[in-house]
Amino acid sequence: MSKIKLAVIYYSSTGTNYEMAQAAVQAARQAGAEVRLLKIRETAPQEAVNSKPEWKALTERTQNIPEVTLADLEWADAYLFSTPTRYGGAASQTRAFMDSTGPLWATGKLANKLVSVMTSAQNPNGGQETTLQNMYISLMHWGAILVPPGYTDQSIFQAGGNPYGTSVTATGQGVDEASKKAIEHQTRRLLEVARFYLSGRENSQQVSAD
Repeated sequence: MSKIKLAVIYYSSTGTNYEMAQAAVQAARQAGAEVRLLKIRETAPQEAVNSKPEWKALTERTQNIPEVTLADLEWADAYLFSTPTRYGGAASQTRAFMDSTGPLWATGKLANKLVSVMTSAQNPNGGQETTLQNMYISLMHWGAILVPPGYTDQSIFQAGGNPYGTSVTATGQGVDEASKKAIEHQTRRLLEVARFYLSGRENSQQVSAD
C-alpha cells in the first residue's frame, strides 16, 4: 500500500509543543510516512504575543510553517495533535480550530481517520490527563479511530506513565529525552495501527470488487 499520510498538528506559545511536534515528525519520517507539520493559527491579540519575549520569538521562528486547513484534514489518513493545557482543557487556539471543522464533520469526511494526542502543562498535575481526554471526546464526535499509546512500551513509564498520550511538564528547558522516546513510540504506534487498518480496508474493498 502507499505511504501513510500523517498530519502533525500543533499549537505552541513558548515552544514546548512545537518541539514535541518536531520529534513526532522525525519519528514518522523515519517510519516511512508522508508527513505534514502544521501549526494552528494564533488567535491571541498581537499585543499579548508581544508582551512575552518567548512567545514573540517562537512566532517569528515558526512563521514559515503552514497553518493547518480543512484541506489538510481531508488529505491525511491520520492525525497527531499536540496542544498545551489551559485550565484542564486544550488551549483556546486549539479549540477554535476544532470548532471550525464542522463542514467536514457534517459530510462524514473526518470519520475513520486515526488520531492520537499529546499535551503539556507547567506541572504534572496541571490538567494534562483531562486535556487529552477532552480532546478524545471531541474526536469521537468526528467518528475518528482513537490510538492512545496505552502502556505498550517502557518509554511510557519512563516519561511519567500517561496512557492517554505523551504529556510533558513545560519547564522552559526543552523536552527531555525520556519524553522524546515516548513521543517516538506514540508516533510509531499511530502509524502501525493506521497501516493495519488501511491495509485491511483496502483488502476488503478488493474482495468486494472481485
